[in-house]
Amino acid sequence: MTSGIPLLLPSSSIPRLPNTKFEWTPKRHLTGPQPPPIDDAKVMEQELAAARQLADGKAVKKTRPRRTVDFNGGMGRWALLRKHRPNPTYVPYMRPAPPYIVDLLPPIAYPGNSSTSLCTKFIHTSTNKIRCPVNVVTWTPEGRRVLTGSTSGEFTLWNGLTFNFETILQAHDTAIRAFQFTHSGAYLASADQTGIIKYFQPNMNNLNAWSGHREAIRGLSFSPNDGRFATASDDATIRIWAFEESREERVLTGHGWDVKCVEWHPNKGLLVSGSKDNLIKFWDPRVGTVLSTIHQHKNTIQALAWSPNGNLVASASRDQTVRVFDIRAMKEFRVLKGHKKEVCSVTWHPVHPLLVSGGSEGAILHWDLSGPEPTPLQPALLPRATLSQAHDSNVWSLAFHPLGHILVSASNDHTTRFWSRERPGDATSVFSGGGEKPPEMMDLSGQEEEEDPMVPGFSYGGGGGGGMGVGGVGAGRWWGKEEDTAGTGTAATNLGASFSSDGYHTTQFGGDDAMNSDDFIPGLGAAELMGNAPSGSVAPKQNGPLPPQEDMWSSGVGGGRGDDWGGRRGGGGGYHDRRGGRGRGRY
Repeated sequence: MTSGIPLLLPSSSIPRLPNTKFEWTPKRHLTGPQPPPIDDAKVMEQELAAARQLADGKAVKKTRPRRTVDFNGGMGRWALLRKHRPNPTYVPYMRPAPPYIVDLLPPIAYPGNSSTSLCTKFIHTSTNKIRCPVNVVTWTPEGRRVLTGSTSGEFTLWNGLTFNFETILQAHDTAIRAFQFTHSGAYLASADQTGIIKYFQPNMNNLNAWSGHREAIRGLSFSPNDGRFATASDDATIRIWAFEESREERVLTGHGWDVKCVEWHPNKGLLVSGSKDNLIKFWDPRVGTVLSTIHQHKNTIQALAWSPNGNLVASASRDQTVRVFDIRAMKEFRVLKGHKKEVCSVTWHPVHPLLVSGGSEGAILHWDLSGPEPTPLQPALLPRATLSQAHDSNVWSLAFHPLGHILVSASNDHTTRFWSRERPGDATSVFSGGGEKPPEMMDLSGQEEEEDPMVPGFSYGGGGGGGMGVGGVGAGRWWGKEEDTAGTGTAATNLGASFSSDGYHTTQFGGDDAMNSDDFIPGLGAAELMGNAPSGSVAPKQNGPLPPQEDMWSSGVGGGRGDDWGGRRGGGGGYHDRRGGRGRGRY
């Protein structure tokens, strides 16, 4: 049937049906990416290793290589993007699908998106052979390792990429309560339960030791130029020391009870301290006088932390609250209520306006302070993310990696746990589900060099490039601007960088059968190293109930900047090695 309406358009402009005869259709690469094939030589090597195990009467275990998480936090891709991006604010759009995990940039690339810094993905649990509460934790200045201080007086050094044990050092005779690296990264100062202060070099050479207080030292913090440091003690005093001379310069008295924490301002001559008398005091370290006193908490102040730009100070208390104070107006900025029990530790994210607190119920809460101020309809600020079962007991210390993509927590349940950002499109995310309890440890981390290190991203288990890198973020770059303390960015997607939370264990006891470990990799030389693991002369395992809370409280520790680390791994039976620290301020 033809229409009688005249055709006014030229014939070339009339749309025609597509000619499928010339349509291109793909012929190859129709399936998704596949893992690379294993070469015949590697297969034969694995078969020979399995045969050797059977010949020795040992069962062949499933091989599982070490996993690597978020290596360098995407710093290489970020550095390349900064050279080639079309404008200074350009950042590639983040797609919530696993193929785009490789495009995840470090937190500093997303100044308006705090969700890229919520470290809620459980990665790994690290435990000493001799189990005891871990009081303090910090990243080493170059960000490649984690140093912990325990109740047994030991420094333990953990790898920040594979999270396995590296070395251990019996640094003190009693429980370590505080330690911190100098800002230059050249020295480490630590303090213990009996009031002893010690200096260490990066190679863990002990330089000096003396008795600084009559009772336990609960806090230690360096001035910004590293010339002095302050210590807080249960003898109700704060003492300022000249670092090079190990000389006491001033004693600050004013608290009526045990001083539980002290922090030096990141770049000013200002000290803040918290005590068992419920008071927060600000001090002028030059003359030793009290500048201001805040009495907002109703119980002991357990931890304090300066924001990276130095405008805010956060306090954690046994009254189950975290309070943030703006020192420019000397008023309360936020009251954070979410813990079911007392709050033991608090730390700031180095890039975003995020505050992380740990409680005695084992929960870790992430607070986003960039949102609107409280209103009568919404008087309380709710946690941005909750890990309700992060630990089984008190979370004594928290520390962010200098890049902000990994969080490490130390607990009274004898474990050190690592938490990473969520991955885009991760189906096993625990971002908004209230957190889940990390899997039980099947074999505790040992203290031996049990296997050859694997090349990150080249393991059979599917890699995910990732680890930590060097450098931090300057105070002036925090939140993207100097003065604004209420950023405007909104969360976009639930991101992160980690692997599934099905727990994996990287090291084991020296007395365990190395070949029976799930981490044994046939043919990669692990058997020789693991089989020769030293038994070590160690103290007996702690039995009976845990000591009371007052006896094991310790201040948190933060990161720093500095040169590379000295010692690597300790393979000897009784040899140990360690590091850790944080704090800033100016005299």
